[in-house]
Amino acid sequence: MPLAKTATACQLILLLAMASEATAQTAAAPPTPDPHTAQPERPTVATHAGTVAPGWLEIETGGEFDRYADRSRGGSVPTLFKIGLAPRLQLSVQTPVIRVAGTNNTGFGDASMGLKWRIREDAPVLGDVAVLPAIKFPTGSTATGAGTGTTDVSLLFISSHQLGAVAMDLNAGVTRRIGDGQNAPRTSTVWTASFGGPLAGRLGFSAEIYGYPATSGPAGADSIIAFLAGPTWTARDWLVFDAGIIVKLTGEQPRAICAGLTWNVGGFSK
Repeated sequence: MPLAKTATACQLILLLAMASEATAQTAAAPPTPDPHTAQPERPTVATHAGTVAPGWLEIETGGEFDRYADRSRGGSVPTLFKIGLAPRLQLSVQTPVIRVAGTNNTGFGDASMGLKWRIREDAPVLGDVAVLPAIKFPTGSTATGAGTGTTDVSLLFISSHQLGAVAMDLNAGVTRRIGDGQNAPRTSTVWTASFGGPLAGRLGFSAEIYGYPATSGPAGADSIIAFLAGPTWTARDWLVFDAGIIVKLTGEQPRAICAGLTWNVGGFSK
C-alpha cells in the first residue's frame, strides 16, 4: 500500500476517534476512580486499552541493555509522554535515545507519536478494545545507525481483559515504511500476549511473550519470538517502578535486561 494512502487511512481513524469523543461524552464509560493512578505500559512490548484521564500527563521512561550473539552490546532509553485528550482518547509521544549495537554511537532515535482510542469496553470475547494509529519520523541519524531514515505509519489493535486479579493484554499490529527497504523492511508485523498482576502488597509482576514475524527485502530477517518477565513495585499509586529480563525463544533477539518507571505527573488543565 502506498504511504500516502496509508497515511490517509490513519488520519481518517484519528478524525473518527475525535468525532466520536465529541459526540458521545455522556455515553462514555465511567472514568477511572482516581485519575492520578499510574497505568504502566512498561516494561512489556504490549500496551493496554487504558488511557490517561483528560487533562492529565503520564511519563514512562527507563533503560534497556542488550547483548547480542556476537557479544556486541547496545541499548536504548525510550521515554513516552502520555496525554489524556478525552475520556477514551490519549496522545502518545515517544523520544528514544539509542546506543547502537557494536559501536560507541549514542544519540536520539526516531521520534514517534500516536493516538490511542478505546472504542469499546467489556465487549464479548474481546474485552476492552482500542486502536492505536501512529507515525514515526526519521529524526534519528542514519549515519550513526540511531535511525532508519524512514517515515513509518503503523496501526495496533489492542484487546485487554481482567482475569480476576490478573490483567491480560493482547496486541496485533502492522507497520508500513517508505523507502527501498535497505535500512528497514517496508512492511513488518508484531503480536504480543502480556500478563500482569499483584504478588504481595505493592509488589507485582509482568510477563509477556511477543513475536515479530519474518520480513522480506534487503533488510529482511527471520521471525523473532521472545519472552519477558520481571517484578513491578508500586511506590505510590502515581509512581510504579519495573524491571525485567528478555530471553529469545527463536530468531536474533538479543538477551536483555531493563528497568524503569511510570509517573503519573498530574493534571495540567482546570
